[in-house]
Amino acid sequence: MQNSLRAGVIGSGFMAGVHTRAIRDSGHQVVAIASSSADSAARAADELNVSASFDTWQAMVASNNIDVIHVCTPNEFHAEMAIAAAKAGKHIVCEKPISVSREEALEMQAEVQASGVGFAIPFAYRFYPVVREIRSRIAAGEAGPIHLMHGVYLQDWLASPNSNNWRVDSVAGGSSRAFADIGTHWCDLMEFVSGDRITSLMANTSTAYDTRGGKQVLTEDIATIMFETESGAAGSLTASQVSFGRKNRLQVEFDGSQESYTFNQEQPDSFLIGGQSSNQIVMQGQETLTSLDAKRLSRVPAGHPQGYQDAFNAFVADAYASFQGQAREGVPGLADGLRSAALIEAVLESAASRAWVAVKTEALASR
Repeated sequence: MQNSLRAGVIGSGFMAGVHTRAIRDSGHQVVAIASSSADSAARAADELNVSASFDTWQAMVASNNIDVIHVCTPNEFHAEMAIAAAKAGKHIVCEKPISVSREEALEMQAEVQASGVGFAIPFAYRFYPVVREIRSRIAAGEAGPIHLMHGVYLQDWLASPNSNNWRVDSVAGGSSRAFADIGTHWCDLMEFVSGDRITSLMANTSTAYDTRGGKQVLTEDIATIMFETESGAAGSLTASQVSFGRKNRLQVEFDGSQESYTFNQEQPDSFLIGGQSSNQIVMQGQETLTSLDAKRLSRVPAGHPQGYQDAFNAFVADAYASFQGQAREGVPGLADGLRSAALIEAVLESAASRAWVAVKTEALASR
């Protein structure tokens, strides 16, 4: 059995709690918390039952008692913190987007590769058992060639004009919000499941409200995208953070020449197989899934829900196993973070030019 790794979490918000629970579920240790101030770090350590807190994140990164750094902060700090962790020889789990620009992402790539540390990005939706089942069936050719991939990622946490958050700020969150925050999740899931990649896209971005909290809104509430893939498939995505009633509706559909598959993250224990004469619902569970990888991630019998935290726990378990030299299928790493940075850049360029844009692929780390 591998030794337990010691983790330090930078951040004190919702995601710090998700990361902390996942680390412990995976059999590893959360030994310290750092945040924007000594007081907020101490409060978070108390709430999350972590024994130590640091006055600064720099002090935690420099500690000899930590093996892995989790970056769960506003986006503007991701690159600086991840680069510092790499220089200190620490493995890194960095929230997405990994940076606020593609240039910063490439700087991160250079330091991580030079240091030889492990790197993972929480595209945790990959770790639902039914997602791996769909991926296996597409790879086996059961759907036939995929000619259309389409879907939505809809939320409503900013649907009210009075709602606000640091993500709205173009400095703290970066130049893109709806696409960078949730659209990249959809694109990663679509490309991971299909094995195909977006090569060019046409994007439109818009805001529902001009101001929030008395300040002008400079990041998009809505992004709509048409795209083409390497295999010649067509696709579309609508990402919105202002759609009342949709809490976290990530839905993706793969339409092939033989059948189609539909996954909805708000109902993650099943997926739909579409046929011309009938449809089939496949449930999560050892007795219902055919893929060995899907069965590996299926921890409870069919009819017993596995949710977001379960998927995140599985992500962290596989990421840590990869840090310790064990092969794990589908762990999202540095190349996937760089891929998202390239997609964000293409979406912003297309929205500004109102033209089709090719997605850059050079200088990306190998998968």
